[in-house]
Amino acid sequence: MSEAVKSQTAPVAEAAETLTVTINGQAVKARPGQTILEVAKENGYHIPTLCHFDLANLRYVNEVASCRICMVEDRKRGRLYPACATPVSDGMDIQTNSLRVIRNRRNVLELILSDHPFDCLVCWKNGDCELQALASEVGLREIRVKGERHQVNVDTSSLSFIRDSSKCILCKRCVTMCSQVQSVNVYSAVGRGFNSVISTAFDLPMIDTNCTFCGQCLSVCPTGALAEVSNIDKVWAALTSGKHVVVQTAPAVRVALGEAFGMPPGSNVTGRMVTALKQMGFNEVFDTNFAADLTIMEEATELVHRIEHGGRLPILTSCCPGWVKFFEHQFSDMLDVPSSSKSPHEMFGSVIKTYFAERQGLKPEDIIVVSVMPCVAKKFESARPELMNEGVSDVDIVITTRELARMIQEISLDLENLEDTPFDDPFGESTGAAAIFGSSGGVIEAALRTAYEIMTGDKLEDVNFTPLRGLEGSKEATVSINGAPIRIGVASGLGNARKMIESIRSGEQVYHAIEIMACPGGCIAGGGQPYHFGNMELIKKRMEAIYAIDDNAEVRKSHENTAVQRLYREYLGEPYGQKAKELLHTTYTPRRKF
Repeated sequence: MSEAVKSQTAPVAEAAETLTVTINGQAVKARPGQTILEVAKENGYHIPTLCHFDLANLRYVNEVASCRICMVEDRKRGRLYPACATPVSDGMDIQTNSLRVIRNRRNVLELILSDHPFDCLVCWKNGDCELQALASEVGLREIRVKGERHQVNVDTSSLSFIRDSSKCILCKRCVTMCSQVQSVNVYSAVGRGFNSVISTAFDLPMIDTNCTFCGQCLSVCPTGALAEVSNIDKVWAALTSGKHVVVQTAPAVRVALGEAFGMPPGSNVTGRMVTALKQMGFNEVFDTNFAADLTIMEEATELVHRIEHGGRLPILTSCCPGWVKFFEHQFSDMLDVPSSSKSPHEMFGSVIKTYFAERQGLKPEDIIVVSVMPCVAKKFESARPELMNEGVSDVDIVITTRELARMIQEISLDLENLEDTPFDDPFGESTGAAAIFGSSGGVIEAALRTAYEIMTGDKLEDVNFTPLRGLEGSKEATVSINGAPIRIGVASGLGNARKMIESIRSGEQVYHAIEIMACPGGCIAGGGQPYHFGNMELIKKRMEAIYAIDDNAEVRKSHENTAVQRLYREYLGEPYGQKAKELLHTTYTPRRKF
């Protein structure tokens, strides 16, 4: 860690007293306040669940006990209890697999399935559906209950995801994620009994709500009730259109894509991913990491300009479209605070439609830019009118990591055993600073590496700002530049972002720069990544892989990217200069707050 950085850490709580609980005849230790499910899990006992999920590092737990799948038997009292919402008590004797428990579990699951569509073969969640997996686990092969079914209500209003209420099991995971973690409060339970549904206020379509399209509700939904809008057919059509089709891949994609092919979490499949994209037929395969370095050139220069010329502080990073839309809804009086820099993939699209088009002798409208992103909000972002030039979008099509995995599977490629292929020039070069964009704290760390050298003129020997790293929802550090303390804030998850921005608005906290990512943990846990269902250990593996790429990079500062230097020298001029502002910067739109 750089000696110029100081961090603030919370004290570690002392160990609490222990209780003794019996599970399936085995005495185990527990802590007061723990649920039966937590104690069972810690001691290797499997209790199936549907509604429960636990984001332990964020201290949010969905324990509404609505599905009743996790019922266990208290042998002393002769009663069944939901394991996810029942605290343990000293001397409790729990049976997780008694005949009574098994019968109850099967009956409840059968009732849930009696009001669920049977289109598993064509459902987007096929193979990733927790309801489907649980039915297989308990050996359910027949639905004896025949009754009334809910009417189908499919909301396709947004460009990012589809909401199919016929597949909703009322687990309320989306409600917990949207309200408690993200503080957006789009979803709520409406109605009673059989008529109960998860819906929006006044049953508004998603496009008319405060929804940021971050996709975190998708990442925890156990069924196909929430799924991204698929652009796969658009990509295949583009590849046979006769137009010049290029593709770019985001930093977080390469450390998650392998999971869809059975590879360990955090596997870095960069070269194999490029090979697969080449075999699909793209004219060029470029790296969004190049544009991440370009983004740092603009954001870091903008930060230095504001500090040295008395500009509005703090500067807020603007790479995350979910965060940008949240800010437009919730803090529309502060739209001069975020950096005006476009997100990396939008910068890339702008450069492709101008600099690259001129070099190749192509018209912008004859180029199709496809972005592979860990994020469903990027689908909405690419259609923003602010990100168009004379009616031509910077980015034409966005697909998620999951969609790319499906496309690779469609053409029967074995990703794990493909040879490595490098990205194409001139946008294949990138630095370690660009790689860490995929993790919370990475963007501001990359910006500091460049801003430090711009402001001091000195070489930054230790580029690791480790206090800014990790999966904590909020982090802060103080960086000494030219003897002046520069206060940095980092927030991931929109609930944490709200608290940080409100503390600034009230004057309680003062920062010079803040990085915010809508998804807890950053883009590595984006709504378009392979499903993690709240498994933060899996997210941690992705994070570690991101920083390993940085650690092993020959060049670790964005301003030392020679391809970026050439772009400025040949086309853009100075960072944060007139032409750069025309092509690489944007404006924001106040949006109604419900």
